[in-house]
Amino acid sequence: MDNIRNVGFCVSDLKLKEVINVIDGKRLGAITDIEIDVESGRLTAIVVPGNSRFLGLFGRNEDVIIPWEKINKIGFDVILVEAAAYAEVKQLEK
Repeated sequence: MDNIRNVGFCVSDLKLKEVINVIDGKRLGAITDIEIDVESGRLTAIVVPGNSRFLGLFGRNEDVIIPWEKINKIGFDVILVEAAAYAEVKQLEK
C-alpha cells in the first residue's frame, strides 16, 4: 500500500470510483463521505452506503466505514477494499 500513500488525488476523483469488497467480490457502491485526521491532514477512512433494507423501501442501514488500512488498491475506476464486517453482515441477512 505504499504506492497508494504517495499518490496525489482529489476527493472528487475518489467519489467517482466504485468500491469493491475483495473478500466476497460485492460492489459496495460509491464513496459517500471520507474521514480525515485534522492534525495530520491524512485521510483515515472512506464511507460507503450500508445495505438496503427490504427492496429499498425502508431506507438503508448505517453507512459502512472502511479504514484506510483496509484499502488494497486504488485503480482507474475502482477501489478494492477488505471489508470483512460488510461481508459478515451480508451473510447474516441471507
